[in-house]
Amino acid sequence: MDLFEYQGKGLLRKFDVPVPEGRVASTSEEAAEAARSLGGKVVVKAQVSVGGRGKQGGVKLASSPEEAGQAASQILGKTFTDQEGRGGTVCKRVLVERAGDIKSEYYCAFLLDRSIRQFTAILSAEGGVEIEKVAETDPDAIARVHIDPLLGMSDFHARELVFGAGIEPEARKGTIEILPKLFRAFVELDASQVEINPLVLMGEDRVVALDAKVILDDSAEYRHSFFGELKAVHEVPEQERIAKEKGLNFIKLDGYVGIIGNGAGLVMSTLDVVKAAGGEAANFLDVGGGAGAELLSSALEVITSDDNVRSVLINIFGGITRCDLVAEGIIDALGRLEVRVPIVVRLDGTNAEQGRKMLADAPHPMLVAADTMLGAAQKAVELAGEGS
Repeated sequence: MDLFEYQGKGLLRKFDVPVPEGRVASTSEEAAEAARSLGGKVVVKAQVSVGGRGKQGGVKLASSPEEAGQAASQILGKTFTDQEGRGGTVCKRVLVERAGDIKSEYYCAFLLDRSIRQFTAILSAEGGVEIEKVAETDPDAIARVHIDPLLGMSDFHARELVFGAGIEPEARKGTIEILPKLFRAFVELDASQVEINPLVLMGEDRVVALDAKVILDDSAEYRHSFFGELKAVHEVPEQERIAKEKGLNFIKLDGYVGIIGNGAGLVMSTLDVVKAAGGEAANFLDVGGGAGAELLSSALEVITSDDNVRSVLINIFGGITRCDLVAEGIIDALGRLEVRVPIVVRLDGTNAEQGRKMLADAPHPMLVAADTMLGAAQKAVELAGEGS
C-alpha cells in the first residue's frame, strides 16, 4: 500500500519524527482556509502516488490564503503520470504546509533487502533529486548500512550513515536523532519502504522530514487495524478490485498482451518470453498453483476487460493444477463471455493431453493452441498485430 504523503507523515508523527505542520484540502476554499490557519507562506502539494509531481506543477508556493486557493485550483483535478509518462492519476487532495527556511536538503530511506535478508538504510547529502541519478553520477555521495532485523538499529549505524554521507556539521546531531525514529517507524509499521526526500536542515539547525513516501506491506494488515482506514481513501482500479474479490493476483502493465499463468515463477518467465518475442504485456494474472475451472473462467473475464488487451496468452504448467480443469474453465468462459480478442493457450503437465483434446473438441474462432511457451508467445504477439 503506497500511502499519500499526508498519510505517511501522519504515521511518522506518532514516532516523534519532526514533520512540517499541514492541513489536507480537497477544494480550493479548504486550501485557502488551511493556509489562513497556518499563517505566513505555505506550500501546496498534490497528493498522488506517483513520483515527479513537482516537475508536473504539483508543488506550488503561496504567500497568502488567496494564492494558496489559486494554487490548489490549478492542482486539483490535474492528471499526474509516473516518471516514464505512463498511467494517469487524478489529484483529488492537496496538502497545505507551512513553508520554512531550508538551508540544505538530504536523502534518507529505509528498505527491505530480501537478497540479504536484512534492512538497508541509505543516506545522501544530495537530496531533493532522484537518488538513481545520484547513484549514477556520484555513487560515493551515498552511504549505506545493513541492519540485522534481530539486532535492530544502533547508534553506530546512525553515525556511520551521517559521516559516510558527508552530512554538514550543523545537521549531524539532528540527523543522528531522527534516523532511529524513522527506523522504528519502518519496523513497527511493517513497511517495505520509508523514503524521505528531502530530509532538510531548517532554521535553528532543525532536521525535518519535508516529504515522506511510505509503503506498507498489505500482508501485515491483520496486525494493524488502521490499515483499512488508510486504504479506504485510495481508489482501486475496477479490474484490480474485481480480481481481489475473486482471490486473484492481478497486475496492470502498459502493453497489449494479457497473460494468465499459474505460479509467480512461470508468470515472470512468460513476461520475459513475450518481451523476447517482440511484445509487451498489458497485464498479468497469477491464478496460483491449484487453479480450477471457476478460477480460470474468472481470470479470463478480468484479463479481457482491459481495453488495451489485443490478445491473451494462457500459459499453464500442470503440477497441482490439472490441465483438464483449466481447459474446462476456458471453455466455460468462452461460453459466457463475449471474447473479441484471440486467446493462445499452452498447456503442459498433469492431464495436458486431456486438456488439449477438450479444447480441440470445443472449437472457438478466438482460440489458438500452442505446443511450446516460446511458440505461444510468438503467436500471441503476432495475433496482437505487433509481431516483429
